[in-house]
Amino acid sequence: MKTSAVFGEFFKAKRQALGLTLREFCLKHDLDPGNMSKLERGLLPPPQDRDVLEKYAKCLGLKPSSDDWYTFFDLAAAAKGRLPAEIMEDKEVVAKLPLVFRTLREKRITDKALDELVRKVRGR
Repeated sequence: MKTSAVFGEFFKAKRQALGLTLREFCLKHDLDPGNMSKLERGLLPPPQDRDVLEKYAKCLGLKPSSDDWYTFFDLAAAAKGRLPAEIMEDKEVVAKLPLVFRTLREKRITDKALDELVRKVRGR
């Protein structure tokens, strides 16, 4: 599945959780239903402009610094093949990313081992 489709599915699920049809959502927030439909179906990549993403996140009722907020921005970054900006600003984490990538490529890591790796990367 394309990463833009994963972002679109997340967006759609959050919109539907608000109990709004696509047209209702777009009317309420002055958005183009054609573009939002393409975005939700993964035919249009997520915007990369931080201000636009924040506007969409707020329209969806996502609270800043919540898990959903970070997931929203992480999926947008992943759709562009990038790591989230907050990750790239942490020099210690960036230095350990090659280990994370090698570990993930081997596909032998358990959820528990991945959790432990994340704790070590964060220094906790």
